[in-house]
Amino acid sequence: MSPVRTCVGCGQRSPKAALHRFVLECQHLRLDSEQRAPGRGAYLHAGEECLRRFARAKGPIRSLRSTPAAGERLRLAELLGETVADPR
Repeated sequence: MSPVRTCVGCGQRSPKAALHRFVLECQHLRLDSEQRAPGRGAYLHAGEECLRRFARAKGPIRSLRSTPAAGERLRLAELLGETVADPR
């Protein structure tokens, strides 16, 4: 049975393999494509609606125990959107 995680964009639970993990390092959100970065991580669907909700949110991300800046959220959402549109 595969692990299940919660998307911080929509709040739905999905298999870990269906989500993208990111971490907070020095107040910057970083995509963790290998899902092995140390520290606390959060998960996000790459769908347009989840990315939009994530970028607009202003409150803390409980799994990171932090409140990233709005610009950081937007930057990560744009990066993830590009990664999904052009998977190299």
